[in-house]
This record gives sequence, structure tokens and C-alpha cells, in this order.
Amino acid sequence: MADSRTTLFADGILDASVTYGVARLTLAQTGPDGKPVPAGQLVVPLVQLPSMANSLLNLLKQVESKMKEQQAPAAPAVAEAPTVPGSFRFG
Repeated sequence: MADSRTTLFADGILDASVTYGVARLTLAQTGPDGKPVPAGQLVVPLVQLPSMANSLLNLLKQVESKMKEQQAPAAPAVAEAPTVPGSFRFG
């Protein structure tokens, strides 16, 4: 069976609103001129929004933990930006 999911790339949120118990997040991408342009809309029942937000927060905490693990134990003389591997999964 073919995968019918749609993948959207977003690097921001352009607009957010709640109407009739539904949260609508207009996702944004940075356009060629550096300004955000709409990339799609995420529509979530309001009762599910806290759970989704907590899931994103937990993912962020896991990413931060992974970055700290990968940093060298001794700080270099010149501070360098931490690197993140190309991809990894969390359970």
C-alpha cells in the first residue's frame, strides 16, 4: 500500500488561531527574500493541543540532551557552535 501522508517543511509559524475548538497553525517557510511565506496549515483539535505541545517539548529536551552528550568534555579555547547529527530517532 502506498504511503499517502503529506510532508511539509516549515521553519516557523506564520499565524495561529482557535475557532470552534480547533487550533489552526499556519506554517511558514522562509522565502527567497528572507520573509516568511505560508507552507501549509496544521489543524488540531484544541483538546489535543496540550499533548502535542508536550510531545514537541519532550523532543526538544531529547535533542538538547543528545547535543550535550556529543560535546567534547573539555571546552576548546575558541567556542564553536554545537553540531547536530543529520538524523536520529527517539522513542
